Amino acid sequence: MITDVLRNKKSSRSNAIILHLDGDKKYSKKAFNYYNNMNLNAIVKNIPENRQPEEVISLLEIYKPDILVATGHDMMLKKGQDLYKVENYKNSKYFAKTVRNARLWERSDEKLAIFAGACESFYEAIMIEGANFATSPARIMVEYRDPIIIATHIACTDSKKILKMDDLIPYLKSNFNAVGGNMAKGKKKVNQ
Repeated sequence: MITDVLRNKKSSRSNAIILHLDGDKKYSKKAFNYYNNMNLNAIVKNIPENRQPEEVISLLEIYKPDILVATGHDMMLKKGQDLYKVENYKNSKYFAKTVRNARLWERSDEKLAIFAGACESFYEAIMIEGANFATSPARIMVEYRDPIIIATHIACTDSKKILKMDDLIPYLKSNFNAVGGNMAKGKKKVNQ
């Protein structure tokens, strides 16, 4: 159903480039298949969360994407305690550092849209580093397709339009407690 909505939304193929880093091999394959099914130009790399910060800049240099997704697995180590200490999360520090490094490569959130995080991630730390969208404001589980769906919507939205969280919520499997963010400029060029 979501795929059909997006297919109807795009009258022609988007030329946006998506770079998707995923710490889980199984979800990397699912992401690749989803993007491929949508006929999008996506490079999906299975990279453990702790290596994503050190590899992101060289991958950005190689592929020069319009959209970066950095995801995998995360969790709070002490449930409900010390919500605002990055040390209390398994991988949030890596997602935050990946975003920070990506913003060193491209400071403009209009030129490079970033989605980062996973289940129970430290949302605020990731957003502070410069992500457009992140997980998980309420420190809850996230549907694995949500980062893919957001990246796809950004890729298939006219470059003259801005996507806000309210525009995306109806298409997500999770809700605003699992995914949050500000906005991103669409990446589909009008005259393709």
